[in-house]
Amino acid sequence: MIIYIVVVIVAILITGLLYAIAPNKRRDYSDFAGLMYAHRGLHGNGVPENSMRAFELAVEGGYGVELDVQFTKDHKIVVFHDGNLKRMCGVDKRVRDCTYEELKSYRLAGTDQTIPLFEDVLKTLKKTTLICEIKNHNGNRNNRLCRETYEMLSKYEGKYCMESFSPFLVAWFRNNHPEVIRGQLSCAMKDEGSLGYIARLALSQLLINCISRPDFIAYRHQDYRQPGFALCARLYRPLLIAWTARGNKEQAESFKRFDAVIFELQ
Repeated sequence: MIIYIVVVIVAILITGLLYAIAPNKRRDYSDFAGLMYAHRGLHGNGVPENSMRAFELAVEGGYGVELDVQFTKDHKIVVFHDGNLKRMCGVDKRVRDCTYEELKSYRLAGTDQTIPLFEDVLKTLKKTTLICEIKNHNGNRNNRLCRETYEMLSKYEGKYCMESFSPFLVAWFRNNHPEVIRGQLSCAMKDEGSLGYIARLALSQLLINCISRPDFIAYRHQDYRQPGFALCARLYRPLLIAWTARGNKEQAESFKRFDAVIFELQ
């Protein structure tokens, strides 16, 4: 009797695990496979990340582009990665606490480049294949950011998909615009600020796929041995996108295990 109970419990746990990590039903995502995506534009050599010049260079190089969006205080969608301006602009302020007019006065990494509006970046990218990461600096369930980002993307002439670390932001697209190819961002999380152990475990091992049901998994390329990622990749074979491969060696290694690569110049 005890053995029977143990077997049932194990079976339930395995079934629950497989349900949790399962992605969306397989569909055509060939437009996004086999490509190299310039991480925050083609930056480096004096060109700052997520700048108009970085996006211009990516277009000139024929690459896809990955970028980050978030709200300002006055709900303008800007392309900027960090929640705080300190690293890129030398100012200890949060983006969400600044109006766009204020942000225009700051320079990226000491250059003449400023933080761009998402709508202006889309005009520059033209028909470039795009991965748009929706940041969670404005909250893990900011429906307005999702809605207004979608409204801009829906007018974009090129192919686009979205991704986020927050399964709830990805789930907004699942529930409201399921036609949009969506991705779950993750990696092996060891110490992610305010996240507790359970949250880190769930995100690292893709147990949150049951919320987002992503079409692709964007995973840090060095962490491909993580059991949740490896099991999801082997069993369900979703589109796999590596981040962030730096230099030719990492890019070549990533293409052996992933279907597309987000890269940076070394």
